[in-house]
Amino acid sequence: MKRYYLSFIFFLSLISNAYCQQLTGIVTDAITHEPLPGVTVTSADSAQSTKVSAVTDRRGMFVIKKSTALKFAMIGYESKKMQVTGNNVYVALQPSSLNLQQVVVSASREGQARQDAPIAISKISSVQINDTKATAIYQLLNKVPGVNMVNLNSEQHMMQIRQPITTKALYLYLEDGLPIRPTGIFQHNALYEINIAAVKDIEVIKGPASSLYGSNAIGGAVNFITQGPPQGYSGYVALQGDNYHYRRADASGGFTAGKFGLFVGGYIADQKNGWQDYSDFRKRSININTTYDFSSATRLTTQASYNYLYTETAGSLDSIRFYSKKYGSNQEFSYREVKATRASTRLEHHWSDRNYTFITAFFRSNVTGQLPNYYISDVRNSSGQYLSSNGQINEQSLKSYGLLTQHRSDFSFLNSKLIVGASVDNSPSKYFAKYLSIKKDVANNYYTGYTNTDSLIDNYKIKLLNTAVYAHYEFKPVDALRIVTGLRYDRVYYNFNNSLPANRTKYKQQQKNSFNIIAPKAGFTYDLGNNNGFYGNFSVGFQPPETGDLYSSRQTRPVDQASFYNYEVGGWLSALNKKMYLELSVYDLEGRNEIISVLQPDNTTQNENAGATRHRGIEYGLTYLPVNQLAFRFSGTNAWHTYVNFSTIQTVGGKSSTVYYDGNRMINAPAWIANSEVTYKPAYLQGFRSSFEWQHIGPYYKDNANTRRYEGYDVFNLRLGYDLHQTALKGIGVWFNVINLTNRLYATNVTSSTYSDTYYAAPPRTYTVGISYSFAKH
Repeated sequence: MKRYYLSFIFFLSLISNAYCQQLTGIVTDAITHEPLPGVTVTSADSAQSTKVSAVTDRRGMFVIKKSTALKFAMIGYESKKMQVTGNNVYVALQPSSLNLQQVVVSASREGQARQDAPIAISKISSVQINDTKATAIYQLLNKVPGVNMVNLNSEQHMMQIRQPITTKALYLYLEDGLPIRPTGIFQHNALYEINIAAVKDIEVIKGPASSLYGSNAIGGAVNFITQGPPQGYSGYVALQGDNYHYRRADASGGFTAGKFGLFVGGYIADQKNGWQDYSDFRKRSININTTYDFSSATRLTTQASYNYLYTETAGSLDSIRFYSKKYGSNQEFSYREVKATRASTRLEHHWSDRNYTFITAFFRSNVTGQLPNYYISDVRNSSGQYLSSNGQINEQSLKSYGLLTQHRSDFSFLNSKLIVGASVDNSPSKYFAKYLSIKKDVANNYYTGYTNTDSLIDNYKIKLLNTAVYAHYEFKPVDALRIVTGLRYDRVYYNFNNSLPANRTKYKQQQKNSFNIIAPKAGFTYDLGNNNGFYGNFSVGFQPPETGDLYSSRQTRPVDQASFYNYEVGGWLSALNKKMYLELSVYDLEGRNEIISVLQPDNTTQNENAGATRHRGIEYGLTYLPVNQLAFRFSGTNAWHTYVNFSTIQTVGGKSSTVYYDGNRMINAPAWIANSEVTYKPAYLQGFRSSFEWQHIGPYYKDNANTRRYEGYDVFNLRLGYDLHQTALKGIGVWFNVINLTNRLYATNVTSSTYSDTYYAAPPRTYTVGISYSFAKH
């Protein structure tokens, strides 16, 4: 018995000795406090003859042989060395200011190195989001090469990526890889449905991404990646406001306990009596994200969001009001109200290191009601004499029920990878529009009110069904060369039911429309080593007509599906001992039957198919860190957007004639867009930051004949911030931003009509101050 007892004691001592020879630890993101999987942990003990290493799992955890010093490294983060005294280690890695090799997820719906994706893709990191303290998303997206998100105030916007400034369905807006709106029901203002307080990264794919994401991804796709549960627990609260009565409160926090994790984040924003007359608004946003790890290989992620926006819509200004800085609206009754709810649950499973599957079920509910200022119009006779004014009030509502699934398999043969996926999106919707009789004070050009006639302009229901399958295959015939191919089939099906009686509508009582396309892609990347390489690709995008193009009574001309063919080459280069990083893309995007807005003689617009258009440009981004405390960033694009084959019929004095615009520049298409920023974070004052930003929008034509031009603008912004690190005040942050530092008078967009030009005025010089408090424990 004594012998067995001694053996048991000896066995316990072996276990204890083995345990004492091991280190365990957790690695997290220093900003979001989320666990970081894939971090390489290496012993840095000079006394050890053999270096050992480990890799963190999905919960950021690792186990390694005991060492007095460890080194932590991961793509996109600053490497860190630390001395070890105990058996448990906690490390927070800071995202890199100079991302020589970013990790992106939008290119394949999975994490991969930027250099493995043969597309133009840019990432706005959590560092940029944290330092910018943006009050609106355009302040972030405009830092991306080739992006011009046009601020229309009160979180309303237009977009320009490889296209002219437009409200068309040429962009796909995503949240964690899921479209915010279904194909066929596009709202160019859809980004006001994003909760900026819950976003940790933003990725922008430029050019057609249809082979993976489907239609509308013509100019590009913008993917907002939301924050997940932190390791341990953390919290954040902030208050900010500006000199034009913008007020905002943010709050977020979460925890991980065992297998379960939770994150909740949101904000409340209000503005009353701002710089522009009749522009009050209020915004309410909240996101909830939960995770549950059934095992190290299986995770369930559930997300839900709610966004509410009510805004008065002042609209544009005429030239007299604009240049005299009289920001008074010519009416005080138009508005927009949006209620948007989204929810999804994703089950993912790693069958092995080489096989991975996820399946996502999702739901959307959206109600957008408005009295749009852009539908207020004057009726004139053939001599241009004013007769009356009219408008409309409308509401569109939808509910979506969908499923998305994807599987990846890796193969030893040529280091290849196959991704296959399928999706179904059932989005029944309703739409009605009522005619308004608008009262106008003609002498003062002021609309005084309206009468709701209860006369229905439109009243219909649509059963909208989108289905798709896609495949993506990539392989490496040699170590440096990666070849990527893809194919996607989409079908967009509308079942239209008209609730108006037959004698009051031009449409059938019931109508079915179907659009489908096969969208291929092919590309390659070539790694030259030392963070240098180049890529090329060919891709196809498509844009089916929207419900408004097909069934709105305002649309009098039939519209067909548009197709786009993109040819692109680019590359990346690091230099000066990896202190400078350059990315470059050159593209040629050819449109067939592109859907554009054409001004009519009565100053309304019609959507029409242009026979052919061409969009060519070069995009570039340069980051330079001469020293660790100083960073310089420059991004820009030079582009040419032209009509290849386009004409309209104009009627003057009762006579009609065809006007050709072949070879002309497209309207609202600046040839040069640039954004540059210098950031200084002194080592002697840890936590302090300052940045100076320049935004440039070049001249562009306001009419198809290219006879009238807007000269563009330059605007400068200053940002200062200080995150306190002292023991007593640790966690407190303060900031002071000045937007439009020189108080420049400029318009973010200018349009031209038959009788005048209209201007969307930008805010005058705006001072924003804020204070925050954050904490984390692990």
